[in-house]
Amino acid sequence: MKKQMSVRPLLLAIAACGSASSHAVSFTHNDITMDINGTINGYYVNRQAKLTNISTGASTTTNNSALTNGLLPGWINFVMTTQAKGQDIKAHFSFAPGINNNSNVVGLPIGDPGGTGDSDAFSQIDTRNVYFQFGNKDWGSLKFGRDIGLFGQNVILNDMTLLGVGGTSNAGIPYNTTFGMIGHGYMYTGFQPQITYTTPMMGGFQAAAGIFQPAKFAGDETKSPGFQAMASYDWKGSTPGKVWTGLVTQSTSCSTSGACVGNEDHSATGYELGGKIGIGNFEALAYAFTGRGLGLSTVGAQFLGGSDGAGDKTDSRGYFLQGTYKFGDTKVGLNYGQNKDKNGFVGITGGAGAQSSLNEIKNRAYTIGVYHSLNKFITLVGEFNQEKVSNVGDSNFDAKNRTISLGGIIFF
Repeated sequence: MKKQMSVRPLLLAIAACGSASSHAVSFTHNDITMDINGTINGYYVNRQAKLTNISTGASTTTNNSALTNGLLPGWINFVMTTQAKGQDIKAHFSFAPGINNNSNVVGLPIGDPGGTGDSDAFSQIDTRNVYFQFGNKDWGSLKFGRDIGLFGQNVILNDMTLLGVGGTSNAGIPYNTTFGMIGHGYMYTGFQPQITYTTPMMGGFQAAAGIFQPAKFAGDETKSPGFQAMASYDWKGSTPGKVWTGLVTQSTSCSTSGACVGNEDHSATGYELGGKIGIGNFEALAYAFTGRGLGLSTVGAQFLGGSDGAGDKTDSRGYFLQGTYKFGDTKVGLNYGQNKDKNGFVGITGGAGAQSSLNEIKNRAYTIGVYHSLNKFITLVGEFNQEKVSNVGDSNFDAKNRTISLGGIIFF
């Protein structure tokens, strides 16, 4: 059997940012091959946040430092591959610990700011991949378990800040990741329970579709699962590239009349379109999405918000642009993204998604990054990110955040 590549998200992340290929430890016993690979990163981050009252012009500025993970957590992967009766079989476990914590006592890994004795789940290990799949090149493959989602997958795996920090760096604690450019041009795909079918590659074309674990985002029951689909076309040659499109949809309902505010049924949908092309050492990427009831895209999480509880849906849209150029072992890049949510939302407290009395929230950000491959294992990273959030808060505030990050990442 042809050996399958190890964890797809990591490999695509490496390929997207121009680092060396994965260097998995691999051994075979009888008919089973086991690959082990992983990644670790760490960054010094300096973040300045300025909040301005639009009405009065008064502003406050805070400046904080942190030692934190970047957009990727730590990650260790165990991937089993074999073949039986003409089927290529794969099983994948992964664990994603991180270096972040919210403890106020130096040296202790878990914080308890409320004094309740509760530990912080995000200081613990995050299990991201738990799935098996089988198939072959003739009919495709079926996947059962938890893995990266389809909608929004390609854009995050091609975001250059995947190897760095990007913006919203204060999210690093208590989470084991920052947000990169999530919420500034695209929404987070997430790692989700799913049953997904992927077609074989057909002359550069490939598609995938699946049912996903639903969220009770606007109701108290989910009669049907969520649905996601993605189609892409890749080409090689002197100007290699890729184009893709995607869909996400889900509905919720009320078990009894009057159990939910507003409409008894609520549906959410999102559509995306993206592409990239390489010309010599230069690569350009463009992406756009639109959603209705999909969630607060300015926060970045699917099905978080997206409705005011009375049946009114949030209209969301965004776009993301990126250009990178490689000089030998060093890649430099610039990206820009914007997300906008309009009407139908209540919002959440805190940060860029704070409750707003206005009917529109807009996030804009750009990142300038330098990514130097020190060797086939280690990439050193330096980034500057500038973020602006318009119409944040009940009192009509604007926010500006500046993040400088320096550090590195290893893949093995």
